[in-house]
Amino acid sequence: MPEVRELRDVYGRRYRVGETDLELLGRPRARITWLAAAAMLAAGVQQYGFGAIVPALSRAHGWTFGGIVLSFALWAVCQAGAAFPAAWLRERGVLPAPAAMALGAVLCAAGLVTLGHASTLLTVYLGYSVLGGLGTGLVYATCVGAVLAWFPDHSGPSAGIVSGAFAGGSVPFVVLAALLPDARAALLDGTAVVVLVVIAGCGALLRYPPRHWWPSTPEPRAWALDKTHNRRRAIRHYRPAELFRCGTTLALYLVVVLAAAVLLFDLAYLATYVAGRSGPGLAAAALALLAAATGSGRVLIGRFADRLGRRRILRPALLAGGIAQFVLYYSGEHRHAVGLLLGVALAGLGNGCCYTLLIDLVREYFGEESALQNFGVLYSAKAVGAVVGVGLAAFALVGAFAAAGILSLAGAVATGWLSQPGRPKSLLPTA
Repeated sequence: MPEVRELRDVYGRRYRVGETDLELLGRPRARITWLAAAAMLAAGVQQYGFGAIVPALSRAHGWTFGGIVLSFALWAVCQAGAAFPAAWLRERGVLPAPAAMALGAVLCAAGLVTLGHASTLLTVYLGYSVLGGLGTGLVYATCVGAVLAWFPDHSGPSAGIVSGAFAGGSVPFVVLAALLPDARAALLDGTAVVVLVVIAGCGALLRYPPRHWWPSTPEPRAWALDKTHNRRRAIRHYRPAELFRCGTTLALYLVVVLAAAVLLFDLAYLATYVAGRSGPGLAAAALALLAAATGSGRVLIGRFADRLGRRRILRPALLAGGIAQFVLYYSGEHRHAVGLLLGVALAGLGNGCCYTLLIDLVREYFGEESALQNFGVLYSAKAVGAVVGVGLAAFALVGAFAAAGILSLAGAVATGWLSQPGRPKSLLPTA
């Protein structure tokens, strides 16, 4: 048996060393990345594929656009709200990863089946919004948490893959929804089966390492002092109850609210807006491209965030997302297909990156001890963003895209208020 020891570095962080990933898993830890990514590919359909079936729901039942997208806002509130409780219960041994994934699989499938067979909006709100949202939140929090736990030495690339999979997995669904507009129930039932099997199957194999686990290499205390990987170590470790005592939390929460509002606005409104002006074919292409650009952008950002600086990436990304909203409106109104698709790609690459950066910003600002719970607290800002963004889409006003653009630009400005809690401003780096 290996000798298990606990070390501390000069920052007070603890490391459990002596056990390798092969000894704990029987396989390299990269397996966790691919299991989590596969589960997220399936779970993301409810968010990134929703816009593709809004026209079908309206035609089948005569429901108003506002009533339908309200279910999407409620879904996002439940999905984002599940992140912190899931992390809290898991860390106390109440909800281990396989159980959370199994429950999430059932709830995700229930949400999709509800969209295929519900005859009233109340049923949609209960089945898709509440059950499906909670299920997706359980899967999201469990998968992201697993990657953070198994890759404490370089979480960025793996977190980017897993977060990107959540967006990119809906592309086949969007394409099928466009090709089979009259087969909504069959498509959603089939998708529900796939989602149930994939998430439950991946969840049965998903495991967390022991608390504070560290791989055999690199040596943890030398790694902690390596400025290539740790340019901005947190001054101390913050517990969730301490977060809102510092201004950085409020600034970061606001940035997530604004970024989420714009992304969810696009997901709720883009397909309907484009279909009304240029037809369902271009609408499906735009929604699929939005999901693909968001997913690929998260993967790329996950690879370069450590090297370039997270705040340095976040600000231009939100600026690009804001400009994209004006491009979308102009191109849509003038029926410029190429311009519209360029705007869609820019929107996906811009606003969609926020969550990948948030994962490591939380660790950079608030430390490692409660990183998963702290991420859950900050991720709940998505719920507020959903109310703002989907509410903007529900009114479908002429200036909706302009308002969304202003929100994203405001988020870019708000990144200037981000700084590490406890560090004197004169000692803060510029990026």
